[in-house]
Amino acid sequence: MKIVNYINSSLSRKVLALMGICLLFFAVGCGLLFYSQHKMHDDYVQKRSNIEKKLQIVNDIYNQFNSDVLIMTDSIAFKFTTNMEEPLKFERELKQNLTELGPLIGTENEMLIYQDIDNFISYYFSTLLPLIMSEYEKSENPSIELRDIKANFQVEEFLEQTKSFISLLKEQLADSSDDLAKKQSIIQSSVIVFFILTLILSLLIVRRIFNNIGKPLSEFTFSANEIAAGRDAVLKVNDNRKDELGTLSIAFQKMINSIREKEQDLMASNEELIAQQDELLAQQIELQTTLSIVTNNEEKLTRWNELIKIISSSLDKKEFLKSIVENMCKITKSDKGIIYTIHDDVFASYGISIFGVDQFRNNLNDGLIQRLTDEKQPFTVKRVQDSTEKGYHESVNYSFDLYLPVVSSSQIEAVMVFSRYGDSYSNNELIEYEIFARQIAIYLEKIMLFEQSEDDRRLNQDILNTVQEGIQLIDADRKVLQVNNQLCGIFEWQDTPEHMIGLSWEHWSGVMAEQIQDYEFIQLLNDLIDSAFLSPDQEHSFIYRKTDNKQVIRVYCKTIKDCNEHIGTLLVHRDITKEYEIANMKSEFVSTVSHELRTPLASILGFTELLLTKELKPERKAKYTQTIYNETIRLTSLINDFLDIQRMESGKQNYEKKYIDVISIVQNVIELQEINTSLHKTTLTVELENATILGDKNKIEQVFTNLLSNAIKYSPEGGNISIRIYGNEDIVSIDVKDEGLGIPEEEIPNLFQKFYRIDNSDRRKIGGTGLGLAIVKEIVEVHGGKISVSSKNGKGSTFSTNFSRITMSTNKVNEDGATPMLNYTIMVIEDDLSLAELVNHELQDNGFHVSYYKNGQEALAQMKSKTPDALVLDIMLADEMDGWTIMKEMKEDEKLKNIPIFISTALDEKERGLSLGAQDYLIKPYRPDQLSKLIMHTLLTNERNGQIMVPH
Repeated sequence: MKIVNYINSSLSRKVLALMGICLLFFAVGCGLLFYSQHKMHDDYVQKRSNIEKKLQIVNDIYNQFNSDVLIMTDSIAFKFTTNMEEPLKFERELKQNLTELGPLIGTENEMLIYQDIDNFISYYFSTLLPLIMSEYEKSENPSIELRDIKANFQVEEFLEQTKSFISLLKEQLADSSDDLAKKQSIIQSSVIVFFILTLILSLLIVRRIFNNIGKPLSEFTFSANEIAAGRDAVLKVNDNRKDELGTLSIAFQKMINSIREKEQDLMASNEELIAQQDELLAQQIELQTTLSIVTNNEEKLTRWNELIKIISSSLDKKEFLKSIVENMCKITKSDKGIIYTIHDDVFASYGISIFGVDQFRNNLNDGLIQRLTDEKQPFTVKRVQDSTEKGYHESVNYSFDLYLPVVSSSQIEAVMVFSRYGDSYSNNELIEYEIFARQIAIYLEKIMLFEQSEDDRRLNQDILNTVQEGIQLIDADRKVLQVNNQLCGIFEWQDTPEHMIGLSWEHWSGVMAEQIQDYEFIQLLNDLIDSAFLSPDQEHSFIYRKTDNKQVIRVYCKTIKDCNEHIGTLLVHRDITKEYEIANMKSEFVSTVSHELRTPLASILGFTELLLTKELKPERKAKYTQTIYNETIRLTSLINDFLDIQRMESGKQNYEKKYIDVISIVQNVIELQEINTSLHKTTLTVELENATILGDKNKIEQVFTNLLSNAIKYSPEGGNISIRIYGNEDIVSIDVKDEGLGIPEEEIPNLFQKFYRIDNSDRRKIGGTGLGLAIVKEIVEVHGGKISVSSKNGKGSTFSTNFSRITMSTNKVNEDGATPMLNYTIMVIEDDLSLAELVNHELQDNGFHVSYYKNGQEALAQMKSKTPDALVLDIMLADEMDGWTIMKEMKEDEKLKNIPIFISTALDEKERGLSLGAQDYLIKPYRPDQLSKLIMHTLLTNERNGQIMVPH
């Protein structure tokens, strides 16, 4: 009873009890069925095993006898063996089979059969076998035929009985299988019945659970819904229940009573709540309004923060302005806008066409933009929308334009204009947007400072790049701060100087060391930097050589300090390759010149002493004197070369340029040089009828003398020397070709340097100062020409010179044949007769036609009738018309204004003369040839530039 009450006091225990009963029934039933099945199977297996074993034993007995006995109609034949061990063995096996068969006998019939078999075996081995043996002894035949009716019957009966027993056992096997199948069918039926009973029991238990639990719960649900609907509810649950539902019904009933009691209180307070609700509704509306304002402010702050983030992360002005105008359009809710920087004409727009942008830029100084510039305060403008803004709207609509200045340091740096369709800008918005504009001004000023610093940095870099030396600035940790292009060029770095910034000491010093011959370069550079730091007032440097192109570089080091704080080190890499080579060449030149000077001086001194101290025959005296003369000429030539190169270097070499014939000069040089050689044959080929150039005859002759002398000197084995003069209308070219030693290809670029000599034993034997070709190049270039060389080592050389060719008609040839009369007329206006005569002679000697006037009016009248090619004019004339007046009237006359005017006066007003159009201004006194050279140069230049001169 206590157990029942314990179970009834809890729903869970009730459910568990019912489920336990169901599970117990299922477990007991399954156990019984399993036991029955297992028992039936074990019995079947045991019985079948027993029968099969008996069947095997009986079969063995039957087969043993059946194989040795043949039953005939009136006799029995036995197979007999002479070995007596086999019958004994056969008897033992049969006894053993009978022993195994005995425990297996289960029925009386089987026991009788077992006894008959046992009796026959005893009969066979006790009676029949001795009889057979006696018959064998008589006939000695293995197959014995026994004619004994009794024995025949007993053997036949034994075999038949054994055979029938075998059949009986087989039938038992079949019966046991059928019996097993029937029992299994019964077990299967029992399983089905058991599962049906289990299902019925489960349904009963579920029904019991529903009645005890589900039904009361549905009643509780119904009552709860009634109470929720405001209706009275009656709970139909047994109050005597001791489980949770009973407790719940009591509590539910109490709750109903409590609800009814409190309903009145709720009704009383409902009025008060309604009033409070109205008040809360008003507060909610106010909070929603506040929330909307806060949300809008938050969105604005978010957009402004995004704008600040974007503009603060970019230093590109165009990108900055684009971000400003796009985000400001979002912040101000504008449909389009533009921002424009006034000083550098940079803009960005949003929603505005290119035409609109151009229109805005073209009207910056007019109207509203001017007002914004003057007031420096934001303002708005209301206007009617134009057709491009209205879209498909037909009614009159308005647009509102907002003008915002970006003010920095009381100056407007930029203006912003935004347009909003149909909605005006409030005053609060203007204040807010003005604050934004101030913030934009700060960032715009920051970008301007950055651009200025970038411009300064680029300017500094450009300045460094113009310096011929390689500049390298490193910090206190020896990291690269700045380098220039020249340093990158010295070390053939492919990267730009900007890519070298930040490289560590190990990196950049290692890269340099790979291209430098001195393996101690890094140590030397380290010592140099340390020395410069310890002794900043002294000069510190060392020289290193590159491996690839044999450049010689001197690196200087200087420590940089700021307020006595070490901030970096400046390294200057100066290419001193040329200076180094020149120094070497000069030292070699000194030794060479010393040798070249001492040799002729020794000869002169020696032969002079002989002439002074000894009595010599006249012919020997003449020979010694000629030798002294030749050595003096040689010494003079050497000294002249040295003096020429010095004058050329200092710019003091004078050239007397006149029109000269190159062909005659070359012919003269050939004649002079052929006297000094018998091994060389010189051939001249002339392909021009006229080879006239403007030049100094002596210097041009020196050019070809040096070239032909070198051709002879550097062809020690003799050979042909060919000189070819050719060209076109503008150029005269002269080639000097020999078949001598030739020039190595790598030596050609240095061939025209002063003091340079090819380092070759064959050429060292020939001698020379290394100045000849340098002098040749200087003379050729002063004459506006060019010189080049082509050569193969061992196969001779060809030196080619080019000069500007002068083509003109001549009507008179002077006696020396050097300067022809030119087809140019020069008018001279000079009131001093002696000076006028000097000028006339100088111009006529240079081939000009000269007409002389001392009166300005007469000269002007003559010029209008017969125009001269040039005019030599004195400013201070005796008559009423001075030189300034003549120049003024000439410049006003279309026919005379292009005539070159050369002023020859004692009045020092050169600037006035040149400003009035004079070609040149000579202040007396001056050399007469200076005037003729200026006139000649001007007329030839005008002729080459295509100006038309009046022919005579």
